[in-house]
Amino acid sequence: MYARINGTRIFFDVEGMGWVPDGPILRKKPTCFVLHGGPGGDHTGYKPGLSPLSEIMQLVYIDNRGSGRSAVGPSESYSLENNVEDIEALREYLGLEKIVLHGHSYGGMVAQAYALRYPQNVAGLLLLTTSPSHAFIEKAKRIVEEKGTPEMKAIANVLWEGAFSSKEELTLFYELMAPLYSTTHNPTPTEAERQIAQDARARANRSYQALNEGFGGFLRTFDLREQLPSIQAPTLVMGARHDWITPVEDSEEIAGLIPQSELVIFEQSSHSVVKDEHAHYISTVKDFVLRRIHETAEQPV
Repeated sequence: MYARINGTRIFFDVEGMGWVPDGPILRKKPTCFVLHGGPGGDHTGYKPGLSPLSEIMQLVYIDNRGSGRSAVGPSESYSLENNVEDIEALREYLGLEKIVLHGHSYGGMVAQAYALRYPQNVAGLLLLTTSPSHAFIEKAKRIVEEKGTPEMKAIANVLWEGAFSSKEELTLFYELMAPLYSTTHNPTPTEAERQIAQDARARANRSYQALNEGFGGFLRTFDLREQLPSIQAPTLVMGARHDWITPVEDSEEIAGLIPQSELVIFEQSSHSVVKDEHAHYISTVKDFVLRRIHETAEQPV
């Protein structure tokens, strides 16, 4: 489905009912916007991993402008500010009141920024392996220097410079960096596993232009740390012990800054928590949502 908002065309997809029959009433589940990483990623990597969450929330998967199946535009329009405003415009377009934001990696940065700009519209935050500021970049550089192969170091420099020149080069980046992104990465996959990975790459439509805009520009000055203490929405912060790109101490920092937030560290994961510890991730999110983000009920007329 598509929404024409803010001068662009945003792709979104919905999983799960919003209003669920419960005897003589309809019970409203929270609606959760799923915000992808990158910049320049898309929503496809969360299907079907997040599907169990549709039992307790209505999920709205979104592709940022210029990414995935959303419309392309001038590269300079691929900004954090526009991503935030597109979320707000989509919320209004769908006629929603408060929303939950599930933000992974760069999506978590967008979620934090949205919560600061539109606190009245946030029912809760689910922040997965993300960061509060540009400081994550220097930390990630040090981790690559310590743990990376020469090939990893070379392709990571393209990321730091915001200098990808093609989708093929971006695909090579993710292939070379896969052992750092996931603790469950298999360097010698079976034919079936290789086909699954190939199909996942084929489904995705990453934007190297959006990634360049971020790492070559606005992410170098991104910093929400001074503002985070003003967030009052129920917040779950999820970090990963072996994360190379948004290191675990960044999740700890976010949790220390947002009042009454809860912090869970996935001890066996890297950046790809949904893959590395799927069952633990699902149970963690479900527990938090059911405890801290309440459903409402519409009484029979």
